[in-house]
Amino acid sequence: MAFDTALAERIRSTLASKVSVTEKRMFGGLAFMHRGYMFCGIVKDELMARVGPAGYEAALRLPHVRPMDFTGKPMKGYVYVSRDGLESDAALDGWVDRTLSFVKTLPDKTA
Repeated sequence: MAFDTALAERIRSTLASKVSVTEKRMFGGLAFMHRGYMFCGIVKDELMARVGPAGYEAALRLPHVRPMDFTGKPMKGYVYVSRDGLESDAALDGWVDRTLSFVKTLPDKTA
């Protein structure tokens, strides 16, 4: 399964001045990770956003957002944002910030 490489480049540009990240191919797409936690990614041409359990319902009320149902069962705390919801750089930056903010609340992973 291919992923949107242009979206990947936009995410990389957004992240360049924010935090150190690693990339990992997952879900047939690409995941971006910080401190060992996946915070966002690309599946086909959609953004996979980890918003956390507390931010899940609010995220679902936003335009162009649907539950992440990769396995056929919605994963609470994760949503997909369609291409229409990512048209502007400000919109993409907002989603990246939202996902990073959640991951920064998680405890450090031990080796």
